[in-house]
Amino acid sequence: MLSNYYTVKQEGFNQITIQKSRFLGYVRRVETEEQAQSFIQEIKKKHHDANHNCSAYMIGENNQIQKANDDGEPSGTAGVPILEVLKKQDLKDTAVVVTRYFGGIKLGAGGLIRAYGSTTSEAIKATGVVQRQLMSGISVTVDYSLLGKLENVLRNSTHVLESINYLDKVEFLVYARDGEEEDFRSWITDLTSDQAEFDNKGTAYIELDVE
Repeated sequence: MLSNYYTVKQEGFNQITIQKSRFLGYVRRVETEEQAQSFIQEIKKKHHDANHNCSAYMIGENNQIQKANDDGEPSGTAGVPILEVLKKQDLKDTAVVVTRYFGGIKLGAGGLIRAYGSTTSEAIKATGVVQRQLMSGISVTVDYSLLGKLENVLRNSTHVLESINYLDKVEFLVYARDGEEEDFRSWITDLTSDQAEFDNKGTAYIELDVE
């Protein structure tokens, strides 16, 4: 299990025009090859009248599934440039479809490579990228007298404050980076003068926005 990796937000879209050709970039997070193929077919159906619906995807912890399709464009000028962007940005579990409506001006091999690569980059930028970080869930329970102090420091820390439950006492569900659990407990113990109770909530991937 990877401690962290990059992927896209759930779904996004962007379009650009180059030499009168319209390039529409669609991005989706996928976890299986079946999901990737389903996404590609969905876009092909939506744009059945387009000249090309080129695609690529990269799936798996070690990027073990990588596919690229030129969909009628000259070999290596569409699917591969899309895939190269995914590789360069190291985006796992990501599928991209770039739809082209031909504008009457031929771009040449180099122009096509740049066009499909640029459309992919802009579509990913519009969608947004996240870092999925493996973190440990820890519940911290304190008296209400410590609510304000603890909430303030947690919101301004590098840890992720997932939720606050207002029960007989206040329970904070916090995610600490994997391997930093003991440091987190010690820090909270000092802050609360040993007035906090802890409970492990297992590990989970938490998504952090990437600028």
